Amino acid sequence: MTQPLSHHLLTMAYQNAWANHRLAKAWGQLNPAELSAPRVGFFPSLSATLNHILTCDWFYVDALERELRGDDPHLDCCVFFKEDEPCTTAESLKREQELVDRRLIAYCEQMRDAELGKIVTIARETPQHESRLRLLSHLFEHQIHHRGQVHGMLSGTSVEPPQLDEFFCVGEAHLRADDFAELGWTEALIWGH
Repeated sequence: MTQPLSHHLLTMAYQNAWANHRLAKAWGQLNPAELSAPRVGFFPSLSATLNHILTCDWFYVDALERELRGDDPHLDCCVFFKEDEPCTTAESLKREQELVDRRLIAYCEQMRDAELGKIVTIARETPQHESRLRLLSHLFEHQIHHRGQVHGMLSGTSVEPPQLDEFFCVGEAHLRADDFAELGWTEALIWGH
């Protein structure tokens, strides 16, 4: 059965939250010094990279939700980036990421293919206008890119990086079953069968 594109974007939102959950179970085992220790990557530590993922999610999900409600773009979009690392503990970082991941899933749940071309305004010095489809595609790619860096950084710690590529294949459902139980999800919830 062919699923609509909007449903694929919803599965991407679930995959995003699942990968963040699985990755957090790994980096959450590190002590604060290990989390903030200098590492090789675009950002200089696991904490800095994870906070970057979070603040960008806040920025883009806010823009998507504002468009959906018919609100104007955020008056001060830089508010999301005032602090490089707004979450200073593993617990707060994990909690805030879970919250924004749930917001992204809720946003994607309401979408239909006919609405993917709606324009979202991203408040920047020069406002940027993108379709829902392009903005969501960008957001998912941004997450994947930086999660890969976190995964690589974990290789230099005592914690083994988790497998993150077991989401879409039917035959690998058993490999994500424990995570789904922790998240309160079922295969039927996500795939619709």
